[in-house]
Amino acid sequence: MAEESFQERTEKATPKRREKSREKGQVAKSQDLNAAAIIVLGFTALFLLGPQLVGNILQMMRYTMANAATIASFDVTFYKVFTDNIENFMSTMMPMFMVMVVVGAGINIAQVGFKITPKAIEPKFEKVNVISGLKKLFSMRSAVQLVRDPLKLVIVGLVGFLAIRSEFEDFFLLPDLSVAQLGTRLSILVLTIALKIGGAILVIAILDYMYQRYEHEKSIKMTKQDVRDEYKDSEGSPQTKSRVRQIQREMSRKRMMTEIPTADVVVTNPTHIAVALKYDPNEMDAPTVIAKGQRLIAQKIKEIARKHGIPIIEDKPLARSLFKMCEIGQIVPANLYRAVAEILAHIYRLKGKAVR
Repeated sequence: MAEESFQERTEKATPKRREKSREKGQVAKSQDLNAAAIIVLGFTALFLLGPQLVGNILQMMRYTMANAATIASFDVTFYKVFTDNIENFMSTMMPMFMVMVVVGAGINIAQVGFKITPKAIEPKFEKVNVISGLKKLFSMRSAVQLVRDPLKLVIVGLVGFLAIRSEFEDFFLLPDLSVAQLGTRLSILVLTIALKIGGAILVIAILDYMYQRYEHEKSIKMTKQDVRDEYKDSEGSPQTKSRVRQIQREMSRKRMMTEIPTADVVVTNPTHIAVALKYDPNEMDAPTVIAKGQRLIAQKIKEIARKHGIPIIEDKPLARSLFKMCEIGQIVPANLYRAVAEILAHIYRLKGKAVR
């Protein structure tokens, strides 16, 4: 077995690894957090909007009861009244439904962000694989769930019991209340108890979400070899980059060689270095290095220069300075103007050109 297979996952997941995990639907998410938020915020909205909702419903009922005879005269089956009341009831409850939808969507987006992941719903053989299922059944995650779920029921049950017991004294006063007062008082009691239970579920859900994040981060950790492989995939292997640089150098060298026939002079040291110079007073502010090289490349530059009748001048200090200080396509530094000008003047005299 390869040595890499024994490496521990000690490295944090890279952004690329996180994105791949996200595309597969592997994200840190707690279903309990959605339920808890809907319970707490839903009952809070009901507590705040309750009086208005009850008022609207009572108004519909009073209207129907007060005008039953008139309504029956033109709608014996009360069909229209029934449908109208259903529409009014739905429009009355619409704010509550909207709160539930917004809370549910908002909690999901807050946990995992907004992203459509088709891969998450693709059919996979692993989902029906008996061996994989048994491994998951006896995994640490399953053991945690086995302890966590009953514990949640115990905690929620205990909080519910304590919430109900704290209202025992008010229960004995209920028989003395009118129907309207009884309905109001029971509604408040139910909402209070529901909010307390929802608060307990919310605390459990937050802890569960923290655990889910921990498990998720652990599951997407990478080995050092994984990080190196990903770097190679994104940046390219050293061999590939070396080959690319080699090709680029060869192309640059070929372009350089094609420029040598246009040079005015080649300065050498004489065997190890060769630098080709060109000067066109109409286009250039100063002489320019159009080719340079060492050893074999220097020999090639001199060979091309001889073939095209370009003068080759031996000047060791100048050749070394030009090679060290100038890149191809760069003009000669000001401190070398004098030495280069003397050489060009000599070449122009030989060719019968006028020096400008």
